[in-house]
Amino acid sequence: MKILVTGGAGFIGSNFIHYQLKNYDDQIINVDKLSYAGNLDNLKDVEKDPNYEFHQLNICDREKVANLLHQGIDYIVNFAAESHVDRSIEAPSIFVKTNIEGTQNLLDLALEFGVKKFVQISTDEVYGSLGDSGKFREDSILNPSSPYSASKAAADLLVKSYAKTYKLPVNITRCSNNFGSYQYPEKLIPLFIINALHDKKLPLYGDGSNVRDWIYVKDHCRAVDLVMRQGRKGEVYNIGANNEKSNLEITKKILSLLSKSELLIKQVEDRKGHDYRYAVDNSKIKTELDWEPEYDFENALRKTLNWYLDHKKWWQKLL
Repeated sequence: MKILVTGGAGFIGSNFIHYQLKNYDDQIINVDKLSYAGNLDNLKDVEKDPNYEFHQLNICDREKVANLLHQGIDYIVNFAAESHVDRSIEAPSIFVKTNIEGTQNLLDLALEFGVKKFVQISTDEVYGSLGDSGKFREDSILNPSSPYSASKAAADLLVKSYAKTYKLPVNITRCSNNFGSYQYPEKLIPLFIINALHDKKLPLYGDGSNVRDWIYVKDHCRAVDLVMRQGRKGEVYNIGANNEKSNLEITKKILSLLSKSELLIKQVEDRKGHDYRYAVDNSKIKTELDWEPEYDFENALRKTLNWYLDHKKWWQKLL
């Protein structure tokens, strides 16, 4: 098969490409505009693989994407997105352009070229904030809080509309917070690892009580693969690992693993519109596709920390 992966030079996309090339003999066509978070160093070890090719382009560029689809693409997996909430608060229009208009362009082309399935990689943030109890289900109301999550929710609705109106075969996955190798160091775990290594302050929003369900990126990639290959057409699948941790817990754990003082924690003004808690009910993907997270949170966090220790040249280029 031929699989078009958009945003494949980013954190999750590059991990997904590694997973595909390791486990299948399918052809992977990676497209990425190589914005600040897109990094071809993430894929240096596979750039000469005969089943892999890369094209630098923007998913909003209809003509260039169409030229690739002329090759006969079976699946499109859309990882391409602006994803940092803080940046969306500062510059929402960029998120509208990539996350909404880019997705719509891909949907039009998937329809035009008869793609077998379009898989939209979304986020649990589209559901908004939870209180102290409960979990979001696939049929929960979308109630986004930031320009980022609003743009992803809008893209999800576009995907669903193409399924209903045009009968385009689609799936949507909504995953909880990812961590692992190749994550750009603006997100909490890599940022705090790198800051702690330099004995710099760890800027913790508010009192650090905000809770997220954390999943190791390799578990997420395996789930996306199952949805792509076996997911029921038209369905949404939540992906989570039931690892709810507060930001303060994560921060203290990183400092402990690095034998650093908690005095490095610096409470800063809370983010605007900061959601209190995210958690997803993953029973649907577990029941239908027999998926379970394989990685224990503690071990995965150690593996992640060790990866950043072993790949200083990778992240030093980004600072």
